[in-house]
Amino acid sequence: MTMAEIIYKICSQNLWQQAQALGQFEGAPVDLADGYIHFSTAEQVIETAMKHFKDQKDLVLLSVSVAALEACPAELKWEPSRGGALFPHLYGPMPLEAVTKCQELALLETGYHQFPAELAQ
Repeated sequence: MTMAEIIYKICSQNLWQQAQALGQFEGAPVDLADGYIHFSTAEQVIETAMKHFKDQKDLVLLSVSVAALEACPAELKWEPSRGGALFPHLYGPMPLEAVTKCQELALLETGYHQFPAELAQ
């Protein structure tokens, strides 16, 4: 079930560098604790950043191809979360080839992040 073509993952630059060295992204500590990698859609990612990443420096925004995730061995599920909204969760490691773009998220004086124009609403 494809809900979007591109979904997003926010993580630290350090974690992304580790994934590149390893050859796959296994998840952030919260992902490992929950048993799946958390993603957000374009409509959800700014709220996700505001709720879970306020005041955090050195973050990157990964744009991820849903088609590539659906083709990988791990299962991609769209599951209800905040208020019943469906969020994409990957039950296994993410292949690096699924990442179509990696952008730094600048931290503003407010403690929130500057998102690319295509996501800012």
